[in-house]
Amino acid sequence: MSTQLHQLQQEHLSRLQRDYAALLEEHRLDCLAIYSGHANAFFGDDQTPAFQTYGHFMHWVPLADVQHSWLVIRPHQRPQLYLYAPTDFWHLPTQLPEEPWVSEFDIHLCSDKRQPALEGHAAIIGDTTQLPDAHQHAQRNPDALVHGLDELRITKSAYEIACLREANRLAMAGHEAAQAAFLGASGELDIQLAYLAGSRQRESAVPYQNIIGLNDHAGVLHYQHYDLSPPKQRHSLLVDAGRRFRGYCADITRTHAGPDAPAFFAELVHALHGLKDGLVSGVATGADFVDLHEQMHRQLGDILVTHDLFRGSSDQAVAEGVTRAFCPHGLGHSLGLQVHDVAGLHQPDGSPAPPPSAHPALRLTRTLERDMVVTIEPGLYFIPMLLTPLRQQGLPINWTLVDHCLPCGGIRIEDNIVVTDQRPTNLTR
Repeated sequence: MSTQLHQLQQEHLSRLQRDYAALLEEHRLDCLAIYSGHANAFFGDDQTPAFQTYGHFMHWVPLADVQHSWLVIRPHQRPQLYLYAPTDFWHLPTQLPEEPWVSEFDIHLCSDKRQPALEGHAAIIGDTTQLPDAHQHAQRNPDALVHGLDELRITKSAYEIACLREANRLAMAGHEAAQAAFLGASGELDIQLAYLAGSRQRESAVPYQNIIGLNDHAGVLHYQHYDLSPPKQRHSLLVDAGRRFRGYCADITRTHAGPDAPAFFAELVHALHGLKDGLVSGVATGADFVDLHEQMHRQLGDILVTHDLFRGSSDQAVAEGVTRAFCPHGLGHSLGLQVHDVAGLHQPDGSPAPPPSAHPALRLTRTLERDMVVTIEPGLYFIPMLLTPLRQQGLPINWTLVDHCLPCGGIRIEDNIVVTDQRPTNLTR
Protein backbone atom coordinates (compact mmCIF):
# COMPACT_ATOMS: atom_id res chain seq x y z
CA MET A 1 0.00 0.00 0.00
CA SER A 2 1.36 3.43 -0.92
CA THR A 3 2.67 6.03 1.50
CA GLN A 4 0.12 8.46 0.07
CA LEU A 5 -2.78 6.16 0.98
CA HIS A 6 -1.39 5.79 4.52
CA GLN A 7 -1.30 9.57 4.83
CA LEU A 8 -4.85 9.93 3.49
CA GLN A 9 -6.03 7.31 5.98
CA GLN A 10 -4.46 9.15 8.91
CA GLU A 11 -6.19 12.36 7.76
CA HIS A 12 -9.44 10.39 7.50
CA LEU A 13 -9.08 9.14 11.09
CA SER A 14 -8.32 12.65 12.34
CA ARG A 15 -11.49 13.88 10.65
CA LEU A 16 -13.49 11.11 12.31
CA GLN A 17 -12.03 12.05 15.69
CA ARG A 18 -13.22 15.64 15.25
CA ASP A 19 -16.63 14.78 13.85
CA TYR A 20 -17.40 12.10 16.43
CA ALA A 21 -16.31 14.38 19.28
CA ALA A 22 -18.69 17.07 18.05
CA LEU A 23 -21.59 14.62 17.70
CA LEU A 24 -21.06 13.05 21.12
CA GLU A 25 -20.94 16.46 22.75
CA GLU A 26 -24.08 17.50 20.85
CA HIS A 27 -25.88 14.41 22.18
CA ARG A 28 -24.35 14.79 25.68
CA LEU A 29 -22.63 11.44 25.57
CA ASP A 30 -19.44 10.55 27.39
CA CYS A 31 -18.70 7.55 25.21
CA LEU A 32 -19.94 5.52 22.26
CA ALA A 33 -19.37 1.79 21.79
CA ILE A 34 -19.62 0.40 18.25
CA TYR A 35 -20.11 -3.36 17.96
CA SER A 36 -18.63 -5.05 14.90
CA GLY A 37 -21.37 -7.66 14.79
CA HIS A 38 -21.09 -11.39 14.32
CA ALA A 39 -22.44 -14.09 12.01
CA ASN A 40 -25.34 -16.28 13.08
CA ALA A 41 -25.52 -19.95 12.22
CA PHE A 42 -28.17 -21.22 9.87
CA PHE A 43 -31.16 -22.62 11.71
CA GLY A 44 -30.44 -26.13 12.97
CA ASP A 45 -26.86 -25.99 11.70
CA ASP A 46 -23.40 -24.93 12.85
CA GLN A 47 -22.43 -23.16 9.60
CA THR A 48 -22.79 -19.41 9.05
CA PRO A 49 -23.25 -17.24 5.96
CA ALA A 50 -20.50 -14.87 4.86
CA PHE A 51 -20.12 -12.01 7.35
CA GLN A 52 -19.73 -8.27 6.85
CA THR A 53 -18.53 -5.97 9.63
CA TYR A 54 -20.92 -3.20 10.69
CA GLY A 55 -20.34 -0.15 8.49
CA HIS A 56 -19.78 2.39 11.29
CA PHE A 57 -17.10 0.08 12.74
CA MET A 58 -15.42 -0.23 9.32
CA HIS A 59 -15.53 3.56 8.93
CA TRP A 60 -12.69 3.54 11.49
CA VAL A 61 -11.18 0.06 11.18
CA PRO A 62 -10.47 -1.18 7.62
CA LEU A 63 -11.23 -4.84 8.36
CA ALA A 64 -14.34 -6.19 6.62
CA ASP A 65 -14.69 -9.49 8.49
CA VAL A 66 -14.04 -8.67 12.17
CA GLN A 67 -16.52 -10.32 14.55
CA HIS A 68 -17.27 -10.01 18.30
CA SER A 69 -15.17 -6.84 18.51
CA TRP A 70 -15.78 -3.34 19.88
CA LEU A 71 -14.62 0.18 19.19
CA VAL A 72 -15.09 2.70 22.02
CA ILE A 73 -14.97 6.40 21.20
CA ARG A 74 -14.64 9.12 23.83
CA PRO A 75 -14.39 12.80 22.89
CA HIS A 76 -10.79 14.02 22.58
CA GLN A 77 -9.32 10.62 23.61
CA ARG A 78 -7.64 7.87 21.64
CA PRO A 79 -10.13 5.30 20.32
CA GLN A 80 -10.08 1.95 22.10
CA LEU A 81 -10.22 -1.12 19.87
CA TYR A 82 -11.19 -4.38 21.59
CA LEU A 83 -10.37 -6.99 18.98
CA TYR A 84 -11.63 -10.50 19.48
CA ALA A 85 -8.60 -12.76 18.99
CA PRO A 86 -9.21 -16.16 20.61
CA THR A 87 -6.59 -18.85 20.94
CA ASP A 88 -8.00 -21.26 18.39
CA PHE A 89 -6.36 -24.14 16.53
CA TRP A 90 -9.39 -24.43 14.22
CA HIS A 91 -8.87 -21.02 12.62
CA LEU A 92 -6.05 -18.63 11.86
CA PRO A 93 -5.87 -16.21 14.82
CA THR A 94 -6.94 -12.61 14.22
CA GLN A 95 -3.94 -10.55 13.13
CA LEU A 96 -3.53 -6.83 12.60
CA PRO A 97 -1.71 -5.62 9.49
CA GLU A 98 1.63 -3.88 9.85
CA GLU A 99 0.22 -0.51 8.78
CA PRO A 100 0.43 2.97 10.31
CA TRP A 101 -3.30 3.21 11.13
CA VAL A 102 -2.87 0.60 13.87
CA SER A 103 -0.89 3.12 15.95
CA GLU A 104 -3.89 5.48 16.00
CA PHE A 105 -5.76 3.11 18.37
CA ASP A 106 -5.21 1.65 21.81
CA ILE A 107 -5.64 -2.01 20.91
CA HIS A 108 -6.77 -4.74 23.30
CA LEU A 109 -6.58 -8.30 21.97
CA CYS A 110 -9.34 -10.25 23.73
CA SER A 111 -9.41 -14.03 23.99
CA ASP A 112 -13.04 -13.96 25.13
CA LYS A 113 -16.19 -12.23 23.89
CA ARG A 114 -16.12 -9.44 26.42
CA GLN A 115 -18.07 -6.19 26.43
CA PRO A 116 -15.96 -3.14 27.31
CA ALA A 117 -16.71 -1.05 30.39
CA LEU A 118 -18.65 2.14 29.63
CA GLU A 119 -18.90 5.06 32.01
CA GLY A 120 -21.19 8.06 32.31
CA HIS A 121 -23.77 8.77 29.63
CA ALA A 122 -23.08 6.08 27.03
CA ALA A 123 -24.57 4.77 23.79
CA ILE A 124 -24.11 1.51 21.92
CA ILE A 125 -24.70 1.05 18.19
CA GLY A 126 -24.71 -2.13 16.15
CA ASP A 127 -26.59 -5.43 16.24
CA THR A 128 -26.35 -6.36 19.92
CA THR A 129 -29.76 -8.07 20.19
CA GLN A 130 -28.23 -11.46 21.04
CA LEU A 131 -25.62 -10.17 23.48
CA PRO A 132 -25.97 -10.24 27.28
CA ASP A 133 -27.31 -6.90 28.51
CA ALA A 134 -24.12 -5.80 30.26
CA HIS A 135 -24.80 -2.08 29.74
CA GLN A 136 -28.33 -1.54 30.94
CA HIS A 137 -27.69 2.18 31.46
CA ALA A 138 -26.54 2.77 27.87
CA GLN A 139 -28.76 3.99 25.04
CA ARG A 140 -28.99 1.44 22.22
CA ASN A 141 -28.98 2.64 18.62
CA PRO A 142 -30.52 6.05 19.39
CA ASP A 143 -32.12 7.27 16.16
CA ALA A 144 -30.84 10.84 16.25
CA LEU A 145 -27.25 9.76 16.87
CA VAL A 146 -27.31 7.03 14.21
CA HIS A 147 -28.72 9.50 11.67
CA GLY A 148 -25.88 11.88 12.53
CA LEU A 149 -23.29 9.13 12.06
CA ASP A 150 -24.93 8.08 8.78
CA GLU A 151 -24.65 11.68 7.62
CA LEU A 152 -20.88 11.57 8.23
CA ARG A 153 -20.71 8.76 5.66
CA ILE A 154 -22.77 10.41 2.91
CA THR A 155 -19.71 12.38 1.74
CA LYS A 156 -16.37 10.67 1.40
CA SER A 157 -12.89 11.66 2.50
CA ALA A 158 -9.97 11.59 0.07
CA TYR A 159 -8.92 8.28 1.63
CA GLU A 160 -12.34 6.75 1.01
CA ILE A 161 -12.39 7.92 -2.60
CA ALA A 162 -8.92 6.41 -3.10
CA CYS A 163 -10.22 3.08 -1.73
CA LEU A 164 -13.29 3.22 -3.98
CA ARG A 165 -11.05 3.97 -6.97
CA GLU A 166 -8.91 0.90 -6.25
CA ALA A 167 -12.01 -1.27 -5.72
CA ASN A 168 -13.20 -0.13 -9.17
CA ARG A 169 -9.84 -0.94 -10.76
CA LEU A 170 -9.92 -4.46 -9.35
CA ALA A 171 -13.56 -4.96 -10.29
CA MET A 172 -12.97 -3.83 -13.87
CA ALA A 173 -10.25 -6.46 -14.23
CA GLY A 174 -12.90 -8.99 -13.26
CA HIS A 175 -15.36 -7.57 -15.80
CA GLU A 176 -12.76 -7.89 -18.54
CA ALA A 177 -12.15 -11.51 -17.56
CA ALA A 178 -15.90 -12.19 -17.56
CA GLN A 179 -16.27 -10.72 -21.04
CA ALA A 180 -13.40 -12.86 -22.30
CA ALA A 181 -15.04 -15.97 -20.84
CA PHE A 182 -18.30 -15.03 -22.57
CA LEU A 183 -16.49 -14.65 -25.88
CA GLY A 184 -15.05 -18.11 -25.23
CA ALA A 185 -18.59 -19.56 -25.00
CA SER A 186 -18.53 -20.21 -21.24
CA GLY A 187 -21.64 -20.72 -19.14
CA GLU A 188 -22.72 -18.57 -16.22
CA LEU A 189 -20.79 -20.44 -13.54
CA ASP A 190 -17.56 -20.36 -15.53
CA ILE A 191 -18.03 -16.64 -16.24
CA GLN A 192 -18.49 -16.11 -12.49
CA LEU A 193 -15.28 -18.05 -11.77
CA ALA A 194 -13.45 -16.02 -14.40
CA TYR A 195 -14.69 -12.81 -12.76
CA LEU A 196 -13.49 -13.93 -9.32
CA ALA A 197 -10.09 -14.87 -10.71
CA GLY A 198 -9.75 -11.63 -12.67
CA SER A 199 -10.74 -9.48 -9.69
CA ARG A 200 -8.59 -11.56 -7.29
CA GLN A 201 -11.19 -12.45 -4.65
CA ARG A 202 -13.03 -15.41 -3.22
CA GLU A 203 -16.81 -15.61 -3.53
CA SER A 204 -17.43 -15.06 0.21
CA ALA A 205 -15.62 -11.69 -0.02
CA VAL A 206 -17.73 -10.06 -2.75
CA PRO A 207 -19.74 -7.05 -1.52
CA TYR A 208 -22.94 -8.52 -2.96
CA GLN A 209 -23.82 -11.70 -4.83
CA ASN A 210 -22.60 -11.22 -8.38
CA ILE A 211 -25.26 -11.21 -11.07
CA ILE A 212 -24.12 -13.20 -14.12
CA GLY A 213 -27.06 -13.46 -16.49
CA LEU A 214 -26.99 -14.97 -19.97
CA ASN A 215 -29.79 -14.35 -22.47
CA ASP A 216 -33.21 -13.86 -20.86
CA HIS A 217 -31.59 -14.11 -17.39
CA ALA A 218 -30.23 -10.62 -18.09
CA GLY A 219 -33.82 -9.43 -17.67
CA VAL A 220 -34.03 -10.66 -14.07
CA LEU A 221 -32.82 -7.64 -12.11
CA HIS A 222 -31.30 -9.60 -9.22
CA TYR A 223 -30.79 -12.93 -10.99
CA GLN A 224 -29.48 -15.28 -8.31
CA HIS A 225 -28.26 -18.50 -10.02
CA TYR A 226 -25.36 -19.67 -12.18
CA ASP A 227 -26.26 -22.22 -14.84
CA LEU A 228 -23.58 -24.88 -15.14
CA SER A 229 -23.78 -25.42 -18.90
CA PRO A 230 -23.42 -22.86 -21.68
CA PRO A 231 -26.64 -22.14 -23.60
CA LYS A 232 -26.95 -23.29 -27.17
CA GLN A 233 -27.30 -19.69 -28.32
CA ARG A 234 -25.58 -16.65 -26.86
CA HIS A 235 -27.74 -13.57 -27.20
CA SER A 236 -26.42 -11.46 -24.33
CA LEU A 237 -24.47 -11.31 -21.09
CA LEU A 238 -25.17 -9.00 -18.15
CA VAL A 239 -22.55 -8.83 -15.39
CA ASP A 240 -23.37 -6.83 -12.26
CA ALA A 241 -20.40 -7.52 -10.00
CA GLY A 242 -18.21 -5.70 -7.50
CA ARG A 243 -15.14 -5.79 -5.34
CA ARG A 244 -14.12 -4.56 -1.89
CA PHE A 245 -10.93 -2.71 -1.05
CA ARG A 246 -10.33 -2.03 2.64
CA GLY A 247 -14.08 -2.36 3.15
CA TYR A 248 -15.15 0.00 0.33
CA CYS A 249 -17.31 -1.36 -2.48
CA ALA A 250 -17.27 -1.13 -6.25
CA ASP A 251 -20.62 -1.80 -7.94
CA ILE A 252 -20.28 -2.05 -11.73
CA THR A 253 -22.55 -3.43 -14.44
CA ARG A 254 -21.78 -4.18 -18.06
CA THR A 255 -23.93 -5.74 -20.78
CA HIS A 256 -22.56 -7.41 -23.91
CA ALA A 257 -24.36 -8.46 -27.07
CA GLY A 258 -23.61 -12.05 -28.07
CA PRO A 259 -22.99 -13.54 -31.50
CA ASP A 260 -26.60 -14.74 -31.76
CA ALA A 261 -28.20 -11.42 -30.79
CA PRO A 262 -29.94 -9.34 -33.44
CA ALA A 263 -27.81 -6.40 -34.59
CA PHE A 264 -30.55 -4.17 -33.23
CA PHE A 265 -29.78 -5.29 -29.66
CA ALA A 266 -26.13 -4.27 -30.00
CA GLU A 267 -27.34 -0.83 -31.12
CA LEU A 268 -29.43 -0.60 -27.94
CA VAL A 269 -26.40 -1.50 -25.81
CA HIS A 270 -24.48 1.31 -27.49
CA ALA A 271 -27.39 3.70 -26.90
CA LEU A 272 -27.47 2.82 -23.18
CA HIS A 273 -23.76 3.60 -22.89
CA GLY A 274 -24.50 7.02 -24.39
CA LEU A 275 -27.44 7.51 -22.01
CA LYS A 276 -25.22 6.62 -19.04
CA ASP A 277 -22.49 9.03 -20.16
CA GLY A 278 -24.98 11.85 -20.59
CA LEU A 279 -26.42 11.31 -17.12
CA VAL A 280 -22.95 11.14 -15.59
CA SER A 281 -22.21 14.59 -17.01
CA GLY A 282 -25.11 15.94 -14.95
CA VAL A 283 -23.72 14.64 -11.65
CA ALA A 284 -22.54 17.78 -9.86
CA THR A 285 -22.82 19.62 -6.58
CA GLY A 286 -26.37 20.92 -6.19
CA ALA A 287 -27.98 18.51 -8.67
CA ASP A 288 -31.19 16.85 -7.49
CA PHE A 289 -30.92 13.07 -7.89
CA VAL A 290 -34.67 12.70 -8.37
CA ASP A 291 -34.42 15.15 -11.28
CA LEU A 292 -31.60 13.06 -12.78
CA HIS A 293 -33.76 9.95 -12.42
CA GLU A 294 -36.63 11.66 -14.24
CA GLN A 295 -34.18 12.84 -16.91
CA MET A 296 -33.21 9.19 -17.40
CA HIS A 297 -36.84 8.35 -18.16
CA ARG A 298 -37.18 11.20 -20.66
CA GLN A 299 -34.02 10.16 -22.48
CA LEU A 300 -35.01 6.51 -22.34
CA GLY A 301 -38.24 7.57 -24.05
CA ASP A 302 -36.13 9.16 -26.78
CA ILE A 303 -34.23 5.88 -27.23
CA LEU A 304 -37.46 3.88 -27.49
CA VAL A 305 -38.76 6.27 -30.16
CA THR A 306 -35.47 6.56 -32.08
CA HIS A 307 -35.10 2.77 -32.26
CA ASP A 308 -38.77 2.21 -33.24
CA LEU A 309 -39.69 0.36 -30.06
CA PHE A 310 -42.32 3.04 -29.36
CA ARG A 311 -44.17 4.75 -32.21
CA GLY A 312 -45.47 7.69 -30.24
CA SER A 313 -43.62 10.58 -28.63
CA SER A 314 -41.08 10.28 -25.84
CA ASP A 315 -43.36 12.40 -23.64
CA GLN A 316 -46.16 9.89 -24.18
CA ALA A 317 -43.81 7.00 -23.37
CA VAL A 318 -43.07 8.60 -19.99
CA ALA A 319 -46.62 9.71 -19.24
CA GLU A 320 -48.15 6.30 -20.07
CA GLY A 321 -45.65 4.42 -17.90
CA VAL A 322 -43.95 2.76 -20.86
CA THR A 323 -40.44 3.79 -19.79
CA ARG A 324 -41.12 2.47 -16.27
CA ALA A 325 -42.06 -0.91 -17.74
CA PHE A 326 -38.79 -0.96 -19.69
CA CYS A 327 -36.77 0.29 -16.67
CA PRO A 328 -38.44 -0.40 -13.30
CA HIS A 329 -35.51 0.43 -11.02
CA GLY A 330 -33.95 3.68 -9.84
CA LEU A 331 -31.11 5.52 -11.52
CA GLY A 332 -28.63 4.69 -8.77
CA HIS A 333 -27.71 4.96 -5.12
CA SER A 334 -25.07 6.13 -2.71
CA LEU A 335 -21.96 3.95 -2.56
CA GLY A 336 -19.34 3.41 0.13
CA LEU A 337 -18.83 0.86 2.88
CA GLN A 338 -22.19 -0.58 1.86
CA VAL A 339 -23.25 -1.14 -1.72
CA HIS A 340 -26.48 0.75 -1.00
CA ASP A 341 -24.85 3.14 1.43
CA VAL A 342 -26.60 4.87 4.30
CA ALA A 343 -28.53 8.18 4.36
CA GLY A 344 -29.71 8.04 0.75
CA LEU A 345 -33.37 8.39 1.76
CA HIS A 346 -32.93 10.99 4.50
CA GLN A 347 -32.42 14.74 4.52
CA PRO A 348 -29.24 16.10 6.18
CA ASP A 349 -31.20 16.67 9.41
CA GLY A 350 -32.23 12.99 9.49
CA SER A 351 -35.84 13.54 8.42
CA PRO A 352 -37.20 11.02 5.89
CA ALA A 353 -36.87 11.71 2.15
CA PRO A 354 -38.86 8.84 0.61
CA PRO A 355 -38.88 8.21 -3.13
CA PRO A 356 -41.70 9.68 -5.24
CA SER A 357 -44.76 7.46 -5.52
CA ALA A 358 -44.14 7.13 -9.28
CA HIS A 359 -40.61 5.82 -8.66
CA PRO A 360 -40.79 3.66 -5.51
CA ALA A 361 -37.57 1.76 -6.26
CA LEU A 362 -35.37 4.89 -6.19
CA ARG A 363 -32.74 4.49 -3.44
CA LEU A 364 -31.33 8.04 -3.44
CA THR A 365 -33.44 11.19 -3.18
CA ARG A 366 -30.80 13.68 -2.03
CA THR A 367 -29.49 16.89 -3.46
CA LEU A 368 -25.95 15.93 -4.43
CA GLU A 369 -23.03 17.31 -2.42
CA ARG A 370 -19.35 17.49 -3.19
CA ASP A 371 -17.53 14.21 -2.45
CA MET A 372 -20.63 12.06 -2.49
CA VAL A 373 -20.09 8.85 -4.47
CA VAL A 374 -23.09 7.53 -6.39
CA THR A 375 -23.87 4.94 -9.01
CA ILE A 376 -25.41 5.85 -12.35
CA GLU A 377 -27.12 2.78 -13.84
CA PRO A 378 -29.77 3.24 -16.52
CA GLY A 379 -31.42 0.11 -17.85
CA LEU A 380 -33.61 -1.12 -20.68
CA TYR A 381 -35.19 -4.55 -20.14
CA PHE A 382 -37.56 -6.88 -21.92
CA ILE A 383 -39.41 -8.37 -18.95
CA PRO A 384 -42.65 -10.15 -19.94
CA MET A 385 -44.18 -9.63 -16.48
CA LEU A 386 -43.97 -5.85 -16.90
CA LEU A 387 -44.64 -5.61 -20.63
CA THR A 388 -47.66 -7.92 -20.83
CA PRO A 389 -50.06 -5.42 -19.19
CA LEU A 390 -49.08 -2.83 -21.82
CA ARG A 391 -50.22 -5.16 -24.63
CA GLN A 392 -53.82 -4.72 -23.49
CA GLN A 393 -53.71 -0.91 -23.55
CA GLY A 394 -53.42 -0.28 -27.27
CA LEU A 395 -50.21 1.72 -26.90
CA PRO A 396 -48.07 2.28 -30.01
CA ILE A 397 -45.40 -0.23 -29.00
CA ASN A 398 -43.64 -2.19 -31.74
CA TRP A 399 -44.41 -5.62 -30.33
CA THR A 400 -42.72 -7.40 -33.21
CA LEU A 401 -39.43 -5.73 -32.30
CA VAL A 402 -40.00 -6.26 -28.57
CA ASP A 403 -40.61 -9.97 -29.11
CA HIS A 404 -37.45 -10.12 -31.21
CA CYS A 405 -35.48 -8.83 -28.18
CA LEU A 406 -37.06 -11.00 -25.47
CA PRO A 407 -34.32 -13.69 -25.69
CA CYS A 408 -31.73 -10.98 -24.90
CA GLY A 409 -33.27 -10.17 -21.50
CA GLY A 410 -32.12 -6.62 -21.02
CA ILE A 411 -29.36 -4.07 -20.65
CA ARG A 412 -27.87 -2.29 -17.64
CA ILE A 413 -24.77 -0.09 -17.66
CA GLU A 414 -23.43 1.12 -14.29
CA ASP A 415 -20.52 3.37 -13.31
CA ASN A 416 -19.38 4.74 -9.93
CA ILE A 417 -19.15 8.54 -9.83
CA VAL A 418 -17.63 11.09 -7.44
CA VAL A 419 -19.59 14.34 -7.17
CA THR A 420 -17.44 17.46 -7.61
CA ASP A 421 -18.07 21.18 -8.07
CA GLN A 422 -17.13 20.88 -11.75
CA ARG A 423 -16.75 17.78 -13.91
CA PRO A 424 -17.71 14.53 -12.15
CA THR A 425 -14.99 11.97 -11.53
CA ASN A 426 -15.78 8.59 -13.05
CA LEU A 427 -14.04 5.90 -10.96
CA THR A 428 -15.03 3.11 -13.34
CA ARG A 429 -13.33 4.10 -16.56
